[in-house]
Amino acid sequence: MTLVVLAVDDEPPALDELAYLLNADDRVAYVHRAADATEALRVLRDVEVDAVFLDIRMPGLDGMELARVLRRFARPPAIVFVTAYDDGAVDAFALGVTDYVRKPVRAERLGESLRRVAGLRASRPAADGEPSIPVELAGTTRMLPRSAVRWVEAQGDYARLHTADASHLVRVSLATLAERWADAGFVRIHRSYLVQLRLIAELRLTPSGYMVIVGGAELPVSRRHTRELKDKLIRAAKNDWTR
Repeated sequence: MTLVVLAVDDEPPALDELAYLLNADDRVAYVHRAADATEALRVLRDVEVDAVFLDIRMPGLDGMELARVLRRFARPPAIVFVTAYDDGAVDAFALGVTDYVRKPVRAERLGESLRRVAGLRASRPAADGEPSIPVELAGTTRMLPRSAVRWVEAQGDYARLHTADASHLVRVSLATLAERWADAGFVRIHRSYLVQLRLIAELRLTPSGYMVIVGGAELPVSRRHTRELKDKLIRAAKNDWTR
């Protein structure tokens, strides 16, 4: 079983350490990161995760408040609090959290949390059988869920998959991915680029032609794909209005 998780901590060293330990566990396929609750919600708007490893004391929306928001999701992720304090344990377990881990975090203790998360995931129905794609990460093959991919760039016979905070080179052609992932909302905008339609934030006309903004990246749209892309964006917007 492989897990997709989100690590949330407002202190960069603590976030780096938590993400490192999570990545080192073979049960973890991918680790998203967020520096606060607001950024965490932006990540969760775009991808579904199995668990959120969450600090409690953060500026703005704190961990307890974020956990209450997550509990209202249609398919809420497992929540593991990772904190230097023990005074929130009672409130945490009242929220139904999966685990409560004290800092400094040990790999063995985090492994126990991941075992619990994996057990919960195994006991719940699969969402939709979402496909994954194998990628190499620090010498280890991990399964990257398709929902983590924002856009894809052709590089010869390979394709580079761009996620929120990383990129992965895989041996598959862009044309093959465009065909296989069309039903999941990925659209061809250029001979070298494939993007997730729902993540397009802006379509902009520049002196050199049309560009789209996806996850902060500016990508070119070829003339042959412009009309089709506009039509798909309009249809997607209409569907959102009429829901």
